[in-house]
Parts: sequence; structure tokens; C-alpha cells
Amino acid sequence: MQFIDLKEQYRRYKSDIDSRIHAVLDHGQFVMGREIEEVEAALAAFAGAKHCISVSSGTHSLEIALRALGIGAGDEVITVPFTWISTAEAIALVGAKPVFIDIEAASYNMDVNLLEAAITPRTKAIMPVSLFGQMPDMERINEIAARHGIPVVEDAAQSFGASRNGVRSCGASRIASTSFFPAKPLGCYGDGGALFTNDDALATNMRSIRNHGGLRRHEHTLVGTNGRFDTIQAAVLLAKLPHFEWEVTERSRIGARYSELLKDVCVTPAIMPGNLHVYAQYTIRVKDREALGAALREADIPTAVYYPKCLHEQPVFEPLGYNYGDFPEAEKAALEVISLPMHPFLCAEDQDNIVAALRKATV
Repeated sequence: MQFIDLKEQYRRYKSDIDSRIHAVLDHGQFVMGREIEEVEAALAAFAGAKHCISVSSGTHSLEIALRALGIGAGDEVITVPFTWISTAEAIALVGAKPVFIDIEAASYNMDVNLLEAAITPRTKAIMPVSLFGQMPDMERINEIAARHGIPVVEDAAQSFGASRNGVRSCGASRIASTSFFPAKPLGCYGDGGALFTNDDALATNMRSIRNHGGLRRHEHTLVGTNGRFDTIQAAVLLAKLPHFEWEVTERSRIGARYSELLKDVCVTPAIMPGNLHVYAQYTIRVKDREALGAALREADIPTAVYYPKCLHEQPVFEPLGYNYGDFPEAEKAALEVISLPMHPFLCAEDQDNIVAALRKATV
């Protein structure tokens, strides 16, 4: 059994994917080929944003977003401690300070009730994370940010395809960033990511920074980086995109079926009002995660833990001065969460076997 079945996805879309890749091999424009503009237009239309700037990874996209906003040494960026390290890593990479606030127990996303108290004169951005495939309360986050004149950067690495009150992830903030790492809801066959904005000036800056600080060869207006997206990876996304709406629907259906079958066994994902969850991971909470993981491994069922340590527990962020106990909901989640196999091709028989093994292990 596959945790995420990329082999089955390729088998189903093989002719489309192969055709798109061979088109790149034929024209030979492996860096910034014509597929880049094509995929950016398609992704922007899907997200409901004016601009899409494809980049080399989700991590790089966050760094480029912060650089485009002029954020650097002495600045603060508010985010959460329960996420992959890229979120805070990008903040540190531009010289700014990550400021953490706790998460909601139910959604695993930023507790917006704690946001305003964390804002200081040094706060230059708010970076909520749409964790596991569900958006946080972007309306309230945007409203608080607007009152203080602070931009919002959605870390949507896990939520492309999700929506909140009819607004899609990557179309709900000043800037949004996503990842196309193969295991993401929309993945390529290597590293990749994208930035989204409706702001023309920011889009120009991000395009420049992505390409060594210049839109034209040998003309560098900003300090940039090599953040370009590979043409072959753009081709892979173009082959997958026509199937993505169906995949989002299947993820929602399979996630709902899991929750119905497991509602009396463990804490299942809570979908917040107005949200469409894409279940980048189907994550449950149990008291004895180690025992459950071992029992499922015995039954040949793969699991994963996202994330066993909060960011303030990581040695690299010790200088920030946080202590264990500062973020109780994040810390509790880090001890209890475990993710089950989840992908659009998960059949009912396999799902039933997973549920049966989980029930047996929790008796």
C-alpha cells in the first residue's frame, strides 16, 4: 500500500505527461521555456490571482516573497511553530526574526485570537500556514493586518486547491506561496513552487528576484537569486492540471469517508466553517501514537508524522528564547498527530483495511 500513490497517478495520466515532457525535449528550452508562461497563466486562473510566478521550490518562494516586500534585518514576521521548518527558515534567511503564536487545537492553524497581541512596530509581515490542506481564518487575519498596515503572506504549501468561503487558497492574501513537491496535492516530479499576487509591482519584483534580480539578461535591478522553475516540471504540471479538479473532489470525498468511519475511534480532522479541505495529509490525533504506528506497520500500512517537534524546539531557533510550554496547543499536537495514507486513488477496500487495522490497534 502506498502512503501517496504517485505511481498510480502517473499510470493514469501517462500519455499526457509523456507528451508534455517530450515536447520540452523536442524544443530544448529547458530553462524558462514556453511552458513556464503557460503554466503560470493556468495556475493564476485556477487560484483567482492576477499574477503567478513559478519558482524552484516552496521554500524559495517564501524567501522571494519576503525579499520582494523589503523585509530584512531587524524586522519581525509572525507565524506559527507547528509547521515544516521552511516557514520560519525563509524568515531567518532574509535576516528577519520569526515570531511564533500558538495554533487552534481543532484546525492546527494560526489562532487568530492571539495575533494582534503579537504585533509590534517591527512586525513587517504575517505568515499564516494553511496546514494539512485547510485554510485558516484569512478574513480575520487580513482585517487585522490591514488595520496595522502589514502584508499577509499565505504559506499555502499544503493547500493548493483548497478554498474558504468560495475564495481559493493562493488567492486570499497580498502574496501567497505554494509548493509543487511531488507529494503535494498538485505535485511535479522534483522541487517546484509558485507565488501569487494581485499587486503588479510585487509581481515584477518577485519575477526579478527569481531571475538573479533582473527581467532582462545582463540588467540586474535587485539583489536576486536563481529561483527559476524547470521547464520540464512546468510540463508535468500542465499535464496534471486538467485532472486536478477531479482529484480535489476525490480528496474531499475520501477524507469525509475516513472521518465517518473513524469518528468513534480517534480525533478526526475538523473542517472549519466555509472551508474546503484538500487533505494534503489526512491527520488524526491519538494518545499513543507510537503504539498505533507500530501496529499499522505490522499490518503493512504506512503512516507519517507531521511534525514531531515544533519549530521553537529546534536547536537552530534556540536563540529566539522560547521555552517548552510557550505554545501548548502546538506542543500537544506534535505529540499526538499521525497521518494515514491519503491520495485521490485510494480505493474503498484499502481504506476499509486501514480503518479495520486502526480499530484493532485502539481496542
